[in-house]
Amino acid sequence: MKFLKSVDLDDDVEFVKTFFNVVQHIHDEESSNVARTRAVVNRDRQAAHDLLVRDYFADNCLYNDDSFERRFHLNKAIFLRISNALESRYDFFKQKPDARGRMGFSSIQKCAAALKYLGYGIAFDASDEYLKVSERTAVECVDWISACVYEVFHEEYLRKPTHRDIERLYSTHEERHGFSGMLGSLDCTHVAWEKCPNAWRGQFTRGDIAGSNNDLNVLGQSPLFNDIWTGKAPHMTFTVNGHAYKYGYYLGDGIYPNYSTLMKGYSVPRSEKTKLFTKKQESARKDIERAFGVLK
Repeated sequence: MKFLKSVDLDDDVEFVKTFFNVVQHIHDEESSNVARTRAVVNRDRQAAHDLLVRDYFADNCLYNDDSFERRFHLNKAIFLRISNALESRYDFFKQKPDARGRMGFSSIQKCAAALKYLGYGIAFDASDEYLKVSERTAVECVDWISACVYEVFHEEYLRKPTHRDIERLYSTHEERHGFSGMLGSLDCTHVAWEKCPNAWRGQFTRGDIAGSNNDLNVLGQSPLFNDIWTGKAPHMTFTVNGHAYKYGYYLGDGIYPNYSTLMKGYSVPRSEKTKLFTKKQESARKDIERAFGVLK
């Protein structure tokens, strides 16, 4: 009986030793794997912020406003307005220390990383060398800025135009492009057309057809045309060559129907007058498309 008890005790001791050896072996393997697969990159985020400020936002910055707008596809004043608005409302865009006491990314760094990706379609880690923003953080920046910009500004800008807005559009387009009563380019609306003729439905819905995202398939249930058809559109009269028109118009290309609210260029201009008109019309359309391309 005593012999059996001693044997049981020896077995228990051996089991405990074996158990701890296995646990220690697993722990050593996990530590070794972490050391092999995770490389710590000591990004100097504050230095990257200071460099960005010296390059674009300081009093005597290295690059002027035109360079900023060309590289970020956004006016610097609008960029700062967006950055400040997001920083004041969302904790994600506030610069704060991490668990080690090191300062995190600033609001302008996160917004710049997101706009670089949105403006150029580059890889998410392409801003790491200059802005020191990792791929994971860049993805978060794009997600946050997309959702937050809509939440903050949609009531002010994503709405039907008022009388004052239409007056400003008339004035701006006439001064810049020479077209009275112009409201914009239809190619930039990205809305579907409820009254699209049945014969044309489905002809331009394939994603691999150039321009299909801007033409007939994106025109359904459009408040632009529904309000005009139902007489709910604002009566904003303008005069051209002595003729008064009740509604404004949008520029379009040859794929659209011949409506009084659409102004198209000539498909085959022959005279000098029609050539000049078509050139001006296409120039204005492309000007608007470039301005709205980044926003879309």
